[in-house]
Amino acid sequence: MNASHSTVFLLDDEPGMLKALARLLKAEGFTVQAFTSAKTFLESYRPETLGCLVLDVAMPELNGLELQQHLTRSGFLLPIVFLPGHGDIPMSVQAIKAGAVDFLTKPVKDAALLRAVRAALQRAVEQRDLISEIALLRRRYASLTPRESEVMAHVVAGQLNKQVAGELGIGEHTIKIHRARVMEKMGVESLADLVRAAERLGQKPG
Repeated sequence: MNASHSTVFLLDDEPGMLKALARLLKAEGFTVQAFTSAKTFLESYRPETLGCLVLDVAMPELNGLELQQHLTRSGFLLPIVFLPGHGDIPMSVQAIKAGAVDFLTKPVKDAALLRAVRAALQRAVEQRDLISEIALLRRRYASLTPRESEVMAHVVAGQLNKQVAGELGIGEHTIKIHRARVMEKMGVESLADLVRAAERLGQKPG
């Protein structure tokens, strides 16, 4: 992963801390945007930007945990590394359960922060790739005929061609043709790949 293609957003109401964190991250080649309030961050942030957020907890307006909740409700998949001045176990558990990548406390060792930031950016890449993959699968699935969609549902549920034919009241040879077309249109080469595609689309085996 190329650090120059992603952005680390820093949010802390202490200007001195922001400056020190920004200096460290820029020295490692990261693009950095720093903010002293949740309001200014939200006004500037664009969801299409690949990046992560290094976030304090105790801040005016929205605190760090409230901002995390706001981002989640808004559907923004922005990996978060918490970096409060003071943290406790319940706070860290709440943050991690809500999806935070890591929960560190100040003062933090440079190596620990850099490791957490890299992990957060890697998650951002994986999330972006998954979204792209699902979008492609949805386009492919939309190209199926209604009958092909039916066949796919039965196939991923583990039914044999003969069983699907019996369920749908059509010949086994016809099922084989539909099944081949499903595999081709969905861009998969094996049943396992088709099942994974169905899972990505949120389809549960029957």
